[in-house]
Amino acid sequence: MTSDFLVIGCGIAGLTFAIRAAEHGSVTLLTKGKPMESNTAWAQGGIAGVLPESLREQGDNVESHVADTLDAGAGLCDEEAVRAILKEGGKTIEHLISSGVNFDKDGEKFSLGKEGGHSYRRILHSKDTTGKEIAESLLEIARKHSNIKILEEHFAIDLITSGKLGMVSEDRVLGAYVLDEKSGTVHTFRSDRVLLATGGCGKVYLYTTNPDSSTGDGVAMAWRAGARISNMEFVQFHPTCFFNPAATGAEARSFLVSEAVRGEGGILRDNSGHEFMEKYDKRKSLAPRDIVARAIDHEIKKTGAHCVYLDVTHKPKGFMKERFPHIHKTLLDFGHDCEKDPIPVVPAAHYQCGGVVTDVNGQTDIRGLFAIGEVACTGLHGANRLASNSLLEGHVMARLALEEILRVHPFSNPTPDAPTIPAWEYGDTAPPDEQVVIYHNWDEIRRLMWDYVSIVRTTNRLERAAHRLINLRKEVRSFYWGHRVTPDILELRNLVATASLVVDCALRRKESRGIHYTLDYPEQDPKACKSITLRRF
Repeated sequence: MTSDFLVIGCGIAGLTFAIRAAEHGSVTLLTKGKPMESNTAWAQGGIAGVLPESLREQGDNVESHVADTLDAGAGLCDEEAVRAILKEGGKTIEHLISSGVNFDKDGEKFSLGKEGGHSYRRILHSKDTTGKEIAESLLEIARKHSNIKILEEHFAIDLITSGKLGMVSEDRVLGAYVLDEKSGTVHTFRSDRVLLATGGCGKVYLYTTNPDSSTGDGVAMAWRAGARISNMEFVQFHPTCFFNPAATGAEARSFLVSEAVRGEGGILRDNSGHEFMEKYDKRKSLAPRDIVARAIDHEIKKTGAHCVYLDVTHKPKGFMKERFPHIHKTLLDFGHDCEKDPIPVVPAAHYQCGGVVTDVNGQTDIRGLFAIGEVACTGLHGANRLASNSLLEGHVMARLALEEILRVHPFSNPTPDAPTIPAWEYGDTAPPDEQVVIYHNWDEIRRLMWDYVSIVRTTNRLERAAHRLINLRKEVRSFYWGHRVTPDILELRNLVATASLVVDCALRRKESRGIHYTLDYPEQDPKACKSITLRRF
């Protein structure tokens, strides 16, 4: 199958790009599950953006948003990228509104929220299901466009590049091998303009706010193709994931209680009911996520409690139901009334701040291969993401990437003749008794990462994780080449590759910075204030 644009991923980044690219050529959009199984669709929090002066909070401006982002990023942000992305906030909001997204209003003005690390109220929400509102609106437009073909349950296995085919003159992307999950057939998708928008890697950890689809596929594919990967040690842990050991099911294990709840006055309390964040930061419960997550982790370990509590019982009756209807109802479904009792919460893996290295337009090291959204390392987030910058980044980078693609890969210029692309190589039919081993390795990787590469790290723990992951990679390689591939095997392959990249980057950072905190190097080191970049040769 051949198309002008091949988009892998169906969140805000992939959908926005596909819709805009479809005005210039044919688009094939792949999603390995269903389109609404994305971090975008799961996002409760809002989208940050400085609105026109008449609509913003008095005193706020783009420079203030830049300053907050740089502060959260702990010295590792690319200031040029930060400015290029944040200045587009107004255009992003305008485009989303024109796409049918309904943001909350207070009268004629938008109802702006404030979240941890922000100096002003600049977060737009659609109640507490902002991501779902955005994803549904964009998906409806994409499905109606005659130039967009959306293929559900199509799992991209590997990128096809000229370098991998032995062409040494120029390394450029040629397409991807893709598994049709329903038929089990692997197809070759041909395109000279490939966009990775596959999201993050939260499922590399035992506890995460991410959907099951977040297995680091884009990072792993780009790594195998020879692109640079950077700053994977910076995995952000959301401070407040609902804790209920009696609850079962994927949503119960990963239900996030939005940052916006603290932005609207929620207070973190310990097991005895005491507010504790003042001991860690003057901003208390509104400190940036890395500080709050470490504080909660410390309180839990210090007291031996299973969790801490997010208290909103002091808010007026009906406030949570009105402002956060999804959170309020979901907690009730789990048997918890947050208006009567504080919400038990624990940190959980949430967002990768590193990823595939790109320039400010999303271009990777490989010609024609672009990466945007959470899978990319643009320099916006640095060592710690500022809350609600991610949806903004995905939308802005989609626009910038398309502009760059049309500039450097114009349709008026003929594409060099591509070599004959060989059929995808695969293994034999899997023995039926091997499936349990695959599931065991999946579980072991996630537990290993949670125990040794979590919120607080040590060199000894990281080295143990690295040693075990070497053996796990060998085992997974034997599954991949010895079995007929399934989505489980492909996800396991990507999971172990991404986990190894996180550990390798963490071992190379001999300091604590942002969301990477190690007891062996507890202070920031100005000499170490640089990105950790890895490349497969």
